[in-house]
Amino acid sequence: MAEHWSPKPKAGSSTLSTRALGVNIMFLRIKNALVVTVDELVHKVTWPTWEELQSSAVITLVTSLIFALIVFVMDSVFKNLFEIFYELFQ
Repeated sequence: MAEHWSPKPKAGSSTLSTRALGVNIMFLRIKNALVVTVDELVHKVTWPTWEELQSSAVITLVTSLIFALIVFVMDSVFKNLFEIFYELFQ
């Protein structure tokens, strides 16, 4: 006599309704994250004033120019040193 196996009673397959429920939960989590983010940006973040923003921009610009000038000078010095080095040992 052959024994017939049936699926476990509580191990049902994934149905459309359980997948839809998972998608709804995912969208609720995304919505909640967006609401919390907007609330934090509006009520908890300290935004700089226009004068502070201009001052920071000027400082950044001047620092960038100084850094670029230093890199340019170093590049020129090394270029000239290598040209002298290659002329001596050819």
